[in-house]
Amino acid sequence: MISIAERHQYILNKIQVNGSLDVQGLCKELDVSSVTIRKDLKLLEDKNLLFRTHGGATLNNPYTVDKPVNEKEHLQSSEKMRIGAIAADLVEDNDSIIIASGTSVLALARCIKPKGNLTVITSALNVALELVHNNNIEVIQLGGLLRKTSSSVTGPYSDNVLSNVFCSKLFLGVDGIDLEFGLTTTNAFEAHLNRQMIDASQKIIVLADSTKFGKRGFGRICGIEEVDHIITDSGISEHTIKTLKSLGIKVSII
Repeated sequence: MISIAERHQYILNKIQVNGSLDVQGLCKELDVSSVTIRKDLKLLEDKNLLFRTHGGATLNNPYTVDKPVNEKEHLQSSEKMRIGAIAADLVEDNDSIIIASGTSVLALARCIKPKGNLTVITSALNVALELVHNNNIEVIQLGGLLRKTSSSVTGPYSDNVLSNVFCSKLFLGVDGIDLEFGLTTTNAFEAHLNRQMIDASQKIIVLADSTKFGKRGFGRICGIEEVDHIITDSGISEHTIKTLKSLGIKVSII
């Protein structure tokens, strides 16, 4: 039987390679109980060597925090612009779409140049201002309580509009994508509005750079199985790609 120090080194080596691990897998590989592994993970977390998650551990902090939109816009900016350009190609003439809030979908708005008519419903003020000067685009700005950090609105006024429309596509930005917990954002009210947008859309397209995977925000939007298409960058792991495709989700990598 290997020592505690050897067991800890095994765990750290494995998480460095895979980025994450699960308790049950470690139990089988190390031939110890789940109680022992959980104690090991707690000790390693106390030393700031990993982060514990439900049923396992990860190398990166899985919990997201709310940041101002002007700060988030500078994070992974080149990846977001390329993700937005790919997403813009999915917008068709005479389409009716919903664009949620976030810096990835703002990048999409900057890339949309329709030749035919387009109707866009959005909760994001910055998205509306980006599109309002295009004569081919009719913008429906949702109303409600303005969240300054995201430059978007939430509340019953938006819910009322969404309950009376149906669009071909929702372009959704998120703060976290966890294969078990689903899609999340840092604000529960915005998560609720995103849920209403999903119910008002035929196809759900998520725009998220690879840093969003393995993260969880405070407000759960929906399960991962409800997503039709994810557009991301090459930082996503092969394991995540295979899991998403096994669920029938299309994955586009820039």
